[in-house]
Amino acid sequence: MKKTKKKNAAPVEDAEAEQIGRIRRFEEILDKATAALNAFRSASERLEAIIPEVDELAAYYESDEWKKDFADDEAGKLPADLKRGVLSEDGVYNLLEEMDAVRKKLRGGK
Repeated sequence: MKKTKKKNAAPVEDAEAEQIGRIRRFEEILDKATAALNAFRSASERLEAIIPEVDELAAYYESDEWKKDFADDEAGKLPADLKRGVLSEDGVYNLLEEMDAVRKKLRGGK
């Protein structure tokens, strides 16, 4: 018995290729979204854990101690090799503003 080729073989193969391509595309999206969500969850947990320390930093930044430390740094009274990013007005302010924005987003605000 001779096998005959089906006239519709190409459209079926095209449909299967399209289906496989579609599944692969959405599988890729699922993988990317899962990885992004896991990274977000991990970062969110780290941020939540450090909030009490950030609140402590905010209190220091607004304190007379910070003002004295800043003035002493400006006067050259602190060791030259001392890491002093915390005495950067913009650095701390920007961090606190960003943390506030992130907190609002996490609570569903804008």
